[in-house]
Amino acid sequence: MMHMTLYWGKNVTLLFDSWKTDSWTSYVLSLIACFVIATFYQYLENIRIRLKFFSGERSPSPVPEIQIPLLRLNKVSRNKVAESVLFGVNSAIGYLLMLAIMSFNGGVFVAIVVGLTVGYFFFRSQGEEDAALVVDNSCACA
Repeated sequence: MMHMTLYWGKNVTLLFDSWKTDSWTSYVLSLIACFVIATFYQYLENIRIRLKFFSGERSPSPVPEIQIPLLRLNKVSRNKVAESVLFGVNSAIGYLLMLAIMSFNGGVFVAIVVGLTVGYFFFRSQGEEDAALVVDNSCACA
């Protein structure tokens, strides 16, 4: 039976039927995996934001262009493709983290939140030199 309230215990099923913990060792290893994946999520988001920021520093074209989106498809840069791929991978990881939290296990919840916090601290917290890297994002998981 699936839990619908937050519970604490070592028996949890994460994401797949084959990812079940039945001992403290497998439970702790699963929590470490959740922590690492959540930290990696923030790392990828940092890379994507920096790529977006630095790809926007191009000198303006001397010839004015007509801004018609469908006709500009041939001018897609490698940075834009890389940024899009990173966004897709980061979104997939974010949704998998959300589904892992929906196991309603307290340890999984804490491991993911702490992993996101540590990842934010190391990769996304802004010092004075990174203050220009603020990017508005309407996604709640970013």
